[in-house]
Amino acid sequence: MDTILVTGGAGFVGSHVCKALSRSGKKFVVYDNLARGNRAAVQWCDLVVGDLSDRNLLQETIERHSVKSVIHFAALAYVRESILYPNMYWQNNVSGTKNLLDVMAETGVRHIVFSSSCASYGVPDDVPIHIDCDQNPITPYGRTKLACEWMIQDYARQNEWSYAILRYFNVTGNDPDLDIGEVHEPETHIVPIILLNSLNFHQEPVPIFGGTLPTADGTCVRDFIHVTDLASVHVKALEHIVATNVSAVFNVGLGKGTSVLELLKVCEEVTKKRIPYQMANPNPGDPPCLVADPGKVWTALNLNPRYTEIKTMVEHTWQWIQNKRPAWIKLKQQSIDSGSVC
Repeated sequence: MDTILVTGGAGFVGSHVCKALSRSGKKFVVYDNLARGNRAAVQWCDLVVGDLSDRNLLQETIERHSVKSVIHFAALAYVRESILYPNMYWQNNVSGTKNLLDVMAETGVRHIVFSSSCASYGVPDDVPIHIDCDQNPITPYGRTKLACEWMIQDYARQNEWSYAILRYFNVTGNDPDLDIGEVHEPETHIVPIILLNSLNFHQEPVPIFGGTLPTADGTCVRDFIHVTDLASVHVKALEHIVATNVSAVFNVGLGKGTSVLELLKVCEEVTKKRIPYQMANPNPGDPPCLVADPGKVWTALNLNPRYTEIKTMVEHTWQWIQNKRPAWIKLKQQSIDSGSVC
């Protein structure tokens, strides 16, 4: 059986995709530098600890495991951080991807699924955002994702590869079995930030950036998709491009917008706690409204999303935060204290 290389497979989305690959009977190996991933999240395959800058290790891994396709997550992915440190994002995301593509070409790997982002659209002229909308990213993070899309398309044309580019909208939720979950310290994603506040892990009110934006309640509107459904899209997209050798670009969202204030009310309903918040100035790099026109992704891949309600997504995240996240944070801290990487 041919092997799949999963770069960044120790991260939040990557580990959920690995679980989906395992359930579908695929053979795969994770390649991750563990700078932001978690060793505990790699449960269904071998882990190679390495960076995309190490071309020799990449080539050795691909050849040793007989890799024939790649699912590529490895990237820095914080919008606000990218504004502060653009050089770090261009080096890691773009140069790292180029190294991966060069090694793929040298070793005969011909299929790649790429983790892209709705950040590549910038501030869209029309909402919902269809796949052919102009891409005018307004942050270094979004620009690096678009640059990688272009690079993959050029390499694929030259080497006769097939690819699937998946432009995610806002990913949330959690593995309902609680085998894996989201662990960032400090946390940067809005759903766990709000939920952690309800446990008094943070003393300050939740900052809500906006209040004056051109949306119904003045706060950002986002299209949330459950990470388990997103994982299924990756598996089916890979199967599709391998079977047909036809490339595809998909928006991956539900086409349903939820404002940040609406999300906060759902979190209060789920936790049964009042969650204090404080309005703050809009962040640079935050478009007022990002809602997908999913187009053909679900029909083309013969899939139906299992979790379509934001309340269910919040419930799954809440279960993880209450039951498993504290132990994972402790493990991560122990690894840091011992001088190893988790």
